[in-house]
Amino acid sequence: MLNNMHAPKPTQYLAFDFGLKRIGVAFGNSLTKTASGVAVVEAQNDEQRFSKIDGLIKKWQPEGLVVGVPRQPDGADNELTARCERFARQLEGRFALPCAMVDERYTSAIMESCMGGKAAREQKGRIDMGSACLILEQFFLEGR
Repeated sequence: MLNNMHAPKPTQYLAFDFGLKRIGVAFGNSLTKTASGVAVVEAQNDEQRFSKIDGLIKKWQPEGLVVGVPRQPDGADNELTARCERFARQLEGRFALPCAMVDERYTSAIMESCMGGKAAREQKGRIDMGSACLILEQFFLEGR
C-alpha cells in the first residue's frame, strides 16, 4: 500500500480575465495544473463586481488568485494594463489572498480562434472563461 502521508496538498486558485464589461473566472489546482471555467462576472460598478467575486471566493475557497495582465505584442503596456494591475491589487487587499499577475497576451484571440472565429464573438462569456483558463494554465506552466 502506498503511503500518501507526505504528498503535498494541492493549492487551489481562481484566475480572472479582467474586462471592463465582463470578467471571466476559472478554477484550478497545482496538482492537475489544469483549469475549468466557472463564471462570468458582469456588473455595473466595482461594488457589484466585488460582491459577485466574494461569492465565488466563498464557493471555491481558493488559496491564491491569478489575474491576466494584457500587454502589447512587444511587451509594452496597453490601455488595460494599469487597470488589470489595479484590479489584482484590489483583489489581494479585499480578500487577503495572494494574487499573482500573468502576461495574458493573445488569450482572447486564441480562445476566439479555437471557438470558431467570428461566430465565437457572439459567445463572449465563453471566451472570457476560456481566457481565464489559459491565464491559470500559463501560471502553472511558469512553475509558480
